[in-house]
Amino acid sequence: MKKEIVAEWQLLLYIAGQTPKSIKALENIKKYAEQHLKGKYSIEIIDLLKSPQLAEGDQILAVPTLVRKFPEPIRKIIGDLSNEERVLVGLNIKPYNLIA
Repeated sequence: MKKEIVAEWQLLLYIAGQTPKSIKALENIKKYAEQHLKGKYSIEIIDLLKSPQLAEGDQILAVPTLVRKFPEPIRKIIGDLSNEERVLVGLNIKPYNLIA
């Protein structure tokens, strides 16, 4: 019997097409996830130009938006995710009090 592996960190990245900001956000979250969550994460890309109805479920008001679905509670970060410290604290990967 095969055991299904579930990612400990489930991330959704909402974008609207291949804009420079969307591409940068994807590059950034992939880099941070590999550095800090290696082997423990999944990233799902949701293009709202292709599936606009999906914005309502996570109450997406701006793009790009990164949503941490799991572990709960759900957290959201808007923008190109270029500020690594802000992203790590926002996703609760790195505690706020450890930032120099």
